[in-house]
Amino acid sequence: MMHMDDERVRMLFLLLLMPLPTVLGWGKEGHYVICKIAQGYLSEGALFSVKQLLPDSAEGDLAAVCSWADEVRFNYHYRWSSALHYVDTPDFKCNYEYCRDCHDSSKHKHRCVTGAIYNYTMQLKSVDAGSELNYNLTEALLFLAHFVGDVHQPLHVGFIGDLGGNSITVRWYRRKTNLHHVWDDMIIQSALKTFYDSDLSIMIQTIQRNITDNWSNDVSNWEHCAHNYTACPDRYASESISLACKFAYKNATPGSTLEDEYFLSRLPIVEKRLAQGGVRLAAVLNNIFASKTRTAQA
Repeated sequence: MMHMDDERVRMLFLLLLMPLPTVLGWGKEGHYVICKIAQGYLSEGALFSVKQLLPDSAEGDLAAVCSWADEVRFNYHYRWSSALHYVDTPDFKCNYEYCRDCHDSSKHKHRCVTGAIYNYTMQLKSVDAGSELNYNLTEALLFLAHFVGDVHQPLHVGFIGDLGGNSITVRWYRRKTNLHHVWDDMIIQSALKTFYDSDLSIMIQTIQRNITDNWSNDVSNWEHCAHNYTACPDRYASESISLACKFAYKNATPGSTLEDEYFLSRLPIVEKRLAQGGVRLAAVLNNIFASKTRTAQA
């Protein structure tokens, strides 16, 4: 799908070093958490394959470049990717349907976050399938890691009419913002200050302990995809719109002030979605690079 010469590749990864304006998705903290959790669940072969594909700037750490897709979307050459970060449903429809919902604003089919996950999963799997198509596998990995994170943010599967909460102006305590930004960034940032001594590593360790101690019986279900699919983003999106209706939109009308009651009741949802995103990203990558794992074991 995308072929670039070496010079352009170098130029694009220099963007990683540049300060950037507001990012979309979970925000840098959320994407970092998801990729850090995922890396801990990678098989030996998958971890090796991932590190082979990462740009040098990542220094072997997938989490270091997990926000790359947000950063480059502001670049002229990547504006086409903006529609791939989310999928909207009709207003007040608390369910998701691929054929109905996966399109961009110009009604081009398959241009949404779930379609992107299918696409980049296919690109990465094509190597073992012996495909002669010339995909940029580093980009495919970075897009896939980011979009698996995005689809787990409930308001990345929000309503068309309010742009996934972007047009719902609220106050987060004293700060004026919008509902989408609350779920991208502000719940996580408030949790870091309130419970984790502003240390992201402590938050990650806490979520990892919850996966081991409290959600261990759920992990195999999180990882499972029907029909032996490598990834099942339709399922992830269906969960997100359900959570958006039950938790994100609820009691968050335009002009409302969201404080402790909203924050403390929604934080567990956010942390569980970060955990699910990390576990599932690892499962997808383990599946994609399964033959590499078997080779390493042999």
